[in-house]
Amino acid sequence: MDKSNRTVCVIGLGYIGLPTASLLATKGYQVIGVDVSQKVVDTINRGEIHIVEPDLDILVKSAVNSGNLTASLTPVEADIFIIAVPTPFKDGKQPDLSYIEAATQAVSSQVKPGNLVILESTSPVGTTEEVVASILRDTGFDVGNEVFVAHCPERVLPGRILVELVENDRVVGGINEASTEVAVAFYEEFVRGDVLATNAKTAELVKLTENSSRDVSIAFANELSMICDAEQINTWEVIELANRHPRVNILNPGPGVGGHCIAVDPWFIVARSPEFSRLIRTAREVNDAKPNWVLNRVRRCAERFKSPKIACLGLAFKADVDDLRESPACDIVEALQAENIGELLICEPNLRDHDHFDLVPLETAIDQADIVLLLVDHKPFRKLSAERLNEKIVIDTRGVVR
Repeated sequence: MDKSNRTVCVIGLGYIGLPTASLLATKGYQVIGVDVSQKVVDTINRGEIHIVEPDLDILVKSAVNSGNLTASLTPVEADIFIIAVPTPFKDGKQPDLSYIEAATQAVSSQVKPGNLVILESTSPVGTTEEVVASILRDTGFDVGNEVFVAHCPERVLPGRILVELVENDRVVGGINEASTEVAVAFYEEFVRGDVLATNAKTAELVKLTENSSRDVSIAFANELSMICDAEQINTWEVIELANRHPRVNILNPGPGVGGHCIAVDPWFIVARSPEFSRLIRTAREVNDAKPNWVLNRVRRCAERFKSPKIACLGLAFKADVDDLRESPACDIVEALQAENIGELLICEPNLRDHDHFDLVPLETAIDQADIVLLLVDHKPFRKLSAERLNEKIVIDTRGVVR
């Protein structure tokens, strides 16, 4: 069928939903993007964006101006529904599936026979079948025959989303073979990477495995950084030299682990299989504890001053993005602010302002600071020289200043 005659309804216009909706619109689909925020809906309908991602502003403007992308507060009838809503965890590190449940309930009244419903939100094993398919069955559909349901987890890197949406391989798993076939055919229309067919539970665990593997590797690096500090050894030199071994590839440590994926997804495995996920749990605990280790270093340095000025460089969870979700940098700065250790000079070059922090330019922060706390390796920070910071106490959690 001609793409221009097919309608896609994307639920959730965040870091995954908006790029996906915009990309599909520029590929010729008629796309309705749905979000619970009136501000987000209005922004997109003006052809503007509410998140930072390279080239996304151009893509959204083009998609809206073409008439192929519109934003709405409520779902409409469509041929394909893509659910791309948050999946945080709640108290006790249990997955919060309320957003997926609400999104599925919202689209269930608009679904008709022949439709495809895709869950792209990263989810605990069993969510596609036990939540999405179950709600649609309760609506009265013969799911798997009359309406097709599949899971296709996003696998993109912030800062490269528009490239990786098209170029990366995708794992697509349906609740039955018919659903898999329909979903694979859809993704093959716009993905240049391989579209790999499996079942829904496998697709769910693949995504959780990818992020848990990264989390375990980062936990090793973070433990190593603390060992090196205790021994007064340069962490970055140890890693650089160890990585000269042909079968060793140690990642870089940091102030913790942030973002919606790596800092969250391992808990979905732990919650589902607590008796078998001891290493995954321990890695998560190591990474969750790293911000407090950084705070202790700042506290010790601050004791040298009557009223120290502390430059806090970076709030985002990773370099060169504005995404603050689960950011250890944010947690550290919030704790410093709450403890009133000294005057904080907070610099985040990817944000114009912040609801709780007063932001200052980089030069102001460096000029006035007694202590420079480097939390994120944003591009402007990577240009800082050791000479520029020569008279400062530097706590570099990212190995930027050598």
